[in-house]
Amino acid sequence: MEIPDLTGGFVALLGLKFEEASANRVVVSWQVRPELHQPFGIQHGGVYCAVVESAASVGGALWLADRGTVVGVSNQTDFLRAVRDGELTAVGTPVHRGRSQQLWQVEITDADERLVARGQVRLQNLSRD
Repeated sequence: MEIPDLTGGFVALLGLKFEEASANRVVVSWQVRPELHQPFGIQHGGVYCAVVESAASVGGALWLADRGTVVGVSNQTDFLRAVRDGELTAVGTPVHRGRSQQLWQVEITDADERLVARGQVRLQNLSRD
């Protein structure tokens, strides 16, 4: 299986650091900074959605391995607490892994371990055939 690029592209643009990446758990951290704010000076909700999708997709791809690839088909993310600065951490874990789909949950917390967002992503498993 080809390991996904965990340093370039959109990951680099957001400043994501993959602290842990396995088929059972993905941990991502990043620094909230002004270029990731929405117009009212808080972390843009789209960043949370992107991190949730990234964590779930990496974990799902590592689990599926050489059997194929995964694509996101649904991302539902709730924003719970406004954040202006500091480091955030996302932890993704599988809820269900089946033959054709996976469901991953991702919780995002601040430095004080307060839940600031949570989401889930449904992934479609695409076979190599």
